Amino acid sequence: MVDIDGVISLFGPVTFDGSGWGEGREGSLHSIEGIPHFLSSKAAAHLLSLSALFDLVWASGWEEKAGEHLPRLLGFPADIPHLTFSRAVGRSNAHWKLDAIGEYAGGRPLAWVDDALDEECHEWALARPAPTLLVQTVPERGLTEAEASELERWATRLARI
Repeated sequence: MVDIDGVISLFGPVTFDGSGWGEGREGSLHSIEGIPHFLSSKAAAHLLSLSALFDLVWASGWEEKAGEHLPRLLGFPADIPHLTFSRAVGRSNAHWKLDAIGEYAGGRPLAWVDDALDEECHEWALARPAPTLLVQTVPERGLTEAEASELERWATRLARI
């Protein structure tokens, strides 16, 4: 399960020419439905690499908009499924996603990448009978090599079981 804002779409000081992000930030600035988003090409590359180990699912308030924009802008496959949420989305807590994530995952192992995981998310993950990994990102950096490596190690360990 992959969130977008704070994972692929980074937060932080940015100008419309893409400057202001500092060294090491690779990506591009896009206006998506009138909202500026700095999309990290590094985070996208990590996710595309991880797609060999995981079935990617968009778990974001973007819902169907992920499939409308991210394949064209970052080269993601157009057929990545997305979750639909039954309540209003919000930035401060990820727990509004739990019902949809739990329903979609069922009893399968699950890795969830998000910048807004809270205590309720961790309690939920511990209570799941299937293996569950929560990966917290920093919204200004998104999915980095460190988190991608953690996900790869977890998937590799699961494959051995």
